[in-house]
Amino acid sequence: MARAATTSDVFNAIAEPRRRDILNYLALQERPVGEIVAALDLPQPSVSKHLRVLRDVGLVQVRREGRQMFYKTNGLAIRPLHEWATTFERFWQHQLSRVKERAEARANEGSNFNLRRNDDNNDTKH
Repeated sequence: MARAATTSDVFNAIAEPRRRDILNYLALQERPVGEIVAALDLPQPSVSKHLRVLRDVGLVQVRREGRQMFYKTNGLAIRPLHEWATTFERFWQHQLSRVKERAEARANEGSNFNLRRNDDNNDTKH
């Protein structure tokens, strides 16, 4: 099955790592294109192309001030991404809890082994 165009939905749009970088950079405040170009060290035409895709799917909003274009994230459009990722957060938390439990169990086994070994060494000295 062919992959959908990057402009068809937010999930396809953010599949591109540079677009995620742009969204991260815009997360805190509105910024002009030139600042995005400088901060991310990307060519201006590339940044403009990525911003257009993000704008087309509604992830960023743009406003013009004179000759400058200012971009900011659209929190309402990002919400479905957050909600989708949150579904998996429970799984990640569960997996991390299991890893922590196993690590602690192994650490305790190692401590108990060292305690028994020390007890054995003390017994042979007497």
